[in-house]
Amino acid sequence: MPPAIMPADLTTLDIIAFVWFVGSWVGFTVSQDHRLYGRNAVNQHLKIMRRHWMERMLERENRIMDAQLFGHTMHSCTFFASTNMLVLAALVGSFGAAERAQQFVSGLSFTVQTSHQLFEIKMMLMVVIFTFGFFKFTWALRQYNYCCALIGSAPMPPIPPEDRKVIARTIGEALTLAITALNGGIRAYYFALAALAWIIGPIPLIAASSGVVLVLTRRQAFSATEKVIRVQTQWLERNDSSKTK
Repeated sequence: MPPAIMPADLTTLDIIAFVWFVGSWVGFTVSQDHRLYGRNAVNQHLKIMRRHWMERMLERENRIMDAQLFGHTMHSCTFFASTNMLVLAALVGSFGAAERAQQFVSGLSFTVQTSHQLFEIKMMLMVVIFTFGFFKFTWALRQYNYCCALIGSAPMPPIPPEDRKVIARTIGEALTLAITALNGGIRAYYFALAALAWIIGPIPLIAASSGVVLVLTRRQAFSATEKVIRVQTQWLERNDSSKTK
């Protein structure tokens, strides 16, 4: 008789918790990366700021400072991609001792008793999350390389104001796409911590998923950093409008 596909100790609450986890991650990603245009959020302010940055870059003959700033973000992406690979390798290697790990975790006083099959499913969720993060980081690196070509091919000043705005908007949007992919990879780290709570139980998974969403939302829309960046963005927009009049 073939073995059951689903573990016998997988409860309805576990399924609800897993759906809540996935829905929290997808919902937050869609709202932050695709739906909150024009809202008071850090990511939306920085989209505007990158456009202004590219306009200033196109006005300068010496662009060494811009190259250094751009290289810093690329190094950060490379660091996260390398770290992600180490974590992923450790997770895959842990399957060789999954039975001992399951016995150790099940013996803790604050964790629920799970079968070996369900424990492997929980570990596999972590592998899937960090695999997703790896693809996000590598895609961000490739987009950064595309941005390097765009910046390197940018014309030298003087550039007509209309052309400068078009070029700056194009490069700024390309840079935003690369950083959006980078943010998606970093976001995987946060939700991996939430997924780790499933080892304790389904209720902690729901609470951890909600907590991650609340923390990220506060940082994006209600933090002191958002207020500071919003002031600078509004000043740049007002100054730009006054120049065009």
